Amino acid sequence: MIKSMTGYGKAVTETEQGRTTVELRAVNHRYGEVSVKLPRNLIAFETDVRKLVGSRLKRGKIDVFIQREEHGDATVQPQVNLPLARAYRDTFNQMRAELGLPDQVTLQLVLAQRDVLVTGEVGEDEELLRDEVLRTVGAAIEAMEAMRGREGAALLADLVTRRTTLGRLIDRVAERAPAVVTEYAGRLRERLAQLISGSGVDEARFVQEVAIMADRSDVTEELVRFRSHLVQFDDTLALAEPIGRKLDFLMQELNREVNTIGSKANDAEMAALVVELKAELEKIREQVQNIE
Repeated sequence: MIKSMTGYGKAVTETEQGRTTVELRAVNHRYGEVSVKLPRNLIAFETDVRKLVGSRLKRGKIDVFIQREEHGDATVQPQVNLPLARAYRDTFNQMRAELGLPDQVTLQLVLAQRDVLVTGEVGEDEELLRDEVLRTVGAAIEAMEAMRGREGAALLADLVTRRTTLGRLIDRVAERAPAVVTEYAGRLRERLAQLISGSGVDEARFVQEVAIMADRSDVTEELVRFRSHLVQFDDTLALAEPIGRKLDFLMQELNREVNTIGSKANDAEMAALVVELKAELEKIREQVQNIE
């Protein structure tokens, strides 16, 4: 199933302790890149969130936004970081001794330092909170996947239509190729007849020239490879895994064959078909850039 790389998903989980809100936004990216923004009290869960998102969303630049709102009636109590408080006290006493200062280290001075005194909800279970956050992230991923799937279905319909156009154009190239040599031989015979009017044409030399031209303009190998790539294109569209990179590679190969055909085409009609093929390939390439 084709999925778009762009998408949005949101989920909210509410418990007696508070509300967790997760939003996911994804845009096109060559690889998979996950950025997580969450409040300070949830920073310990960042690695778990990143792993979960990365395991489910393989490609694209994904931004994860997490908010946590505690209920207003939650019981809150101050908590002292005693090891940190002791470290501040010892450091200040050492400074006082080294500098010969008369001032004493007061409780007020120690409490004024960052992270010595913090507040937290009584009885808050870190593992339960972790499960709640990851469960909400998973629900947001499901919402994003649904949106990506809907956009992917539209992309698939467009790709199938354009792939049909490619097949039709390459069939026209294959039909035109033999006529190129025949018409060249006719033009060459006319020019030789005009140049050596009254004398016979050296048939051996004539056949040799036509053979050289036929060899230089032969696109049989390119046609075979192009059609083989189209078959691979069809097979790739049917895969259940992320296929964006595979399709991108196939587009490069298809474009390479068309360029070679164009360099060999000593014919206006063939050149026009090559232009149509390249235009269609570019449209497909642009769509492929949106696929996971």
